Amino acid sequence: MPGELSALQLVFTGDPGLYAIVRLSLLVSLTAVLLAALIGIPLGALIALTRFRGRDAAIVVLNAMMGLPPVVVGLAVYLALSRSGPLGSWGLLFTPQAMVIAQTILVAPIIAALSRQTIEDLWAEYRDELAAMNVGPAGRVTTLIWDARFSLVTALLAGFGRAAAEVGAIIVVGGNIEGFTRTMTTAIALETSKGDLPLAIGLGIVLICIVIVINGLAWGARWAGERYAA
Repeated sequence: MPGELSALQLVFTGDPGLYAIVRLSLLVSLTAVLLAALIGIPLGALIALTRFRGRDAAIVVLNAMMGLPPVVVGLAVYLALSRSGPLGSWGLLFTPQAMVIAQTILVAPIIAALSRQTIEDLWAEYRDELAAMNVGPAGRVTTLIWDARFSLVTALLAGFGRAAAEVGAIIVVGGNIEGFTRTMTTAIALETSKGDLPLAIGLGIVLICIVIVINGLAWGARWAGERYAA
C-alpha cells in the first residue's frame, strides 16, 4: 500500500523526472508509428493489389515479421549504427532517433500485414466497379486506402501497442540513459530491478492510462468519421 500511495503521489504532483520520461516515450512511439504507417500502409496495399511471382511467400514473410524479436532488431540496428557499422557516421547510436528507427522496423510489418488483409478484402468487394471505371493501379491503391481509412485504425493501434510496450530493442540502441533515452518501459524495468517500486508503479499507471486514452480517442475518431460518412 505505501508503494501504491507514493506512486499516485508522483503521478498527481507532476514529478518532473516521471513526466520527462513520459514525454520522451510518447515522442518516440508516436513518431515510429507515423513512419511505420507511411511505409506499411502503401506496402500492404501494393501486395494486396498486385499479382507477382512469389507473392504468397512474400505474404508469409510479412506475417512472420510481425513477430520479429525486439532484441534481434535492436542488435541489427546497433550494428548498423555503431562506429564500425555502415551508418556509423550518422552518430545516431544511443539517441532517441536510433530508438525511433528500431521501433519503426518492429511496427512497420504489423501495419503492413494488417493493412494488406483489410485492403485485399475491400479489393475483392470493389474489383468489378474499379475495373469498370478503368481506374489505374495508383488510383486503386489511393481509393482503397481512403475507403479503408477507418478500418486501418486497428492496424495503427496494433502498431502503437507494440511500440508503447517495447523494451528490448530500445535498451540496446538507446542505452537507457537517464534524461536522454530513458522511456517508460525501460525505466519500469530498471526501477523494479533497483527496488524503486513507487516510480515503477507510477510509470506503469501512466503507461496504461496513455494506452487507454489513445485507443479511446482513435475509436472515437473512427466512430465519428463513420457516422459523418454515412
